[in-house]
Amino acid sequence: MSTAHHSPRPSVIQLAIKEKAALYAAYIPMFADGGVFIPTTKEYKLGDDVYVLLSLPEDPQRYPVAGKVAWVTPARAAANRTQGVGVRFPADEKSRVLKIKIEQILGTLLASERPTQTI
Repeated sequence: MSTAHHSPRPSVIQLAIKEKAALYAAYIPMFADGGVFIPTTKEYKLGDDVYVLLSLPEDPQRYPVAGKVAWVTPARAAANRTQGVGVRFPADEKSRVLKIKIEQILGTLLASERPTQTI
């Protein structure tokens, strides 16, 4: 049987971000196409496909993102970092729109020096 090369279906993660501060902490501006940090105790590997249903503050719409795990923060990570994964948005038009939307919501926060969950 040749099923060994079949990658499992991507896991679906719902991430509902209710406030700007949480979005700021989760958003990863250094990814060219945008990305988010997702707190999870599930084990992921770099390059895993993840399907994220993202909700933004004050926005009833859910944004489906077919992302990839770009880094992993393990359990018991240094500096009390939250366990989870950084998911990179794909390089497509939907992500571009989503990235612009997130950066519009964050606006002035993006320029601030507040620490985030990320790098």
